[in-house]
Amino acid sequence: MREILDELARWRAEGLGAAIARVVDLEGSGPRGPGAAMAVCEDGRVVGSVSGGCVEGAVVEVAQQILAGRRAPGLVSFGYSDDDAFAVGLTCGGTLQIFVERFDW
Repeated sequence: MREILDELARWRAEGLGAAIARVVDLEGSGPRGPGAAMAVCEDGRVVGSVSGGCVEGAVVEVAQQILAGRRAPGLVSFGYSDDDAFAVGLTCGGTLQIFVERFDW
């Protein structure tokens, strides 16, 4: 999380809102473990990573919904299944649990 703090401070200085996404659990194999974090600015800028690129786009979408008030903060799960091979998920076979919430200054 420390790697995103400088950018969060810049966004705050610009008067912009942000959301934070943090990996809170990993089942099986995954690119990043618990504690990995990324931040999404209300203008679309992103810093950090929760999966090394596998699910970042979907997490950004969730974060923007939260910032717009169209979704409550909460846990989102990303994994892989043969039935859903082309959906957003992890090709490494694991399941990530990511908590996404508005970042309150």
